[in-house]
Amino acid sequence: MAMGEINWTKLEELAIEAMGTAYAPYSGYPVGVAGLTADGRLVSGCNVENASTGLGTCAENGMVSALIRAGGGRLVAVYCVNGNEEVVVPCGRCRQILYEHGGPELLVYMPEAGPQPMTYVLPEAFGPRSLQEYGGSASVDYSKTIF
Repeated sequence: MAMGEINWTKLEELAIEAMGTAYAPYSGYPVGVAGLTADGRLVSGCNVENASTGLGTCAENGMVSALIRAGGGRLVAVYCVNGNEEVVVPCGRCRQILYEHGGPELLVYMPEAGPQPMTYVLPEAFGPRSLQEYGGSASVDYSKTIF
């Protein structure tokens, strides 16, 4: 899907809507994210905190869970906002999760740079192919990986 076919405004609106449902009573930092799949579906997620801090989930993780629940697919574009409706970058953990489900071509909207591929957002990423190249688990069917 070409970048010109991506409706970044629609993704921003959906990310803001998702942010409005975030559960962030501890940090006070709600986050929402929206993604576009290769087959044109939209998915979204919000962060969900927990009193046991390490058990909370980021918005991107929630979005990928929704993606998998809806039948899977490859993400092609992602837009993430904070409680002020400002675009924000995914944390390191989420960059890895996004890479897993979008690959190196996934476009992530960055605050200063605009849409950037994962190769910019997470250079030299570790992914399913890395495991295949270096003798990963025989129980994984690498022919079904996204990239």
